[in-house]
Amino acid sequence: MARGTVAPLPPRSPALSSSPLDRLAVASQYLLPKKLLTQLAGRAAQARLGDATHAVIRRFVARYGVDMSEAANPDITSYGTFNEFFTRPLRPGARPLAEADYICPVDGAISQFGAIERDQIFQAKGHAYSTTALLAGDTRLAAEFEHGQFATLYLSPKDYHRIHMPCAGRLQRMVYVPGDLFSVNPVTARGVPGLFARNERVVCLFDTARGPLVLVLVGATIVGSMATVWHGVVNPSRPGEIQRHDYAGQAVELDKGAEMGRFLLGSTVVLLWPNGTLRFNPDWAPARAVRMGEAMGKALG
Repeated sequence: MARGTVAPLPPRSPALSSSPLDRLAVASQYLLPKKLLTQLAGRAAQARLGDATHAVIRRFVARYGVDMSEAANPDITSYGTFNEFFTRPLRPGARPLAEADYICPVDGAISQFGAIERDQIFQAKGHAYSTTALLAGDTRLAAEFEHGQFATLYLSPKDYHRIHMPCAGRLQRMVYVPGDLFSVNPVTARGVPGLFARNERVVCLFDTARGPLVLVLVGATIVGSMATVWHGVVNPSRPGEIQRHDYAGQAVELDKGAEMGRFLLGSTVVLLWPNGTLRFNPDWAPARAVRMGEAMGKALG
């Protein structure tokens, strides 16, 4: 396959999930106007509606059990828009960084992690997807991660939604990849083939002391947009075509634990490492809750 072309994806049909309700939830997503719903949600999240905005935030906090004591500003009435609340910074010291070679970049839950074999990344029981497809058809880049490692981390609505660097790195390039806007919750991950290589995403390639690192921000239904600290909002208009940004000649350098981006209404992060780069924290397991700054892995070699 030529570099820059998009790898083929699995057939677009709902797969069997674990229960009739799960199958219904997945099947309904094929029928919903996901892009329209996401655009409307994005506009609503940016609207300044005073008391109405604060009422929505209070309801959200109560519904999902958001711990506002961790926020730099716990006063709900100080947030002018829902997006300001959703991307709120944490108070200093809320997420101490572990003494580890690699730290967890987000708050959330482990979806899956493990080895990349034969260009395949494990998604859920019965499902895998192509590394090449995830990386927008870049076969040369995908080959660098053959026999490497991946981690997929899911951010739920209650979680802190800024994304941080697992190690120090220098940005080489960023690629916006248009795609579907399926939900990325665990039920959908079990039911939609090739989910993370199908949805809209932003692929960020970093050069680190131990080789390349890819960090992918995966969009989803209702995710208004994704932003990085060096670019701002990446997908404000969803142009429908791949957009490539080269930063190799620029000094975009981020320390371990530094913020690199954020979701304006949560989603999933996928990380890729080459073979022989790290050994995961032995306490990690699928579905385990994680917090930004905790030990993720130890460098090999």
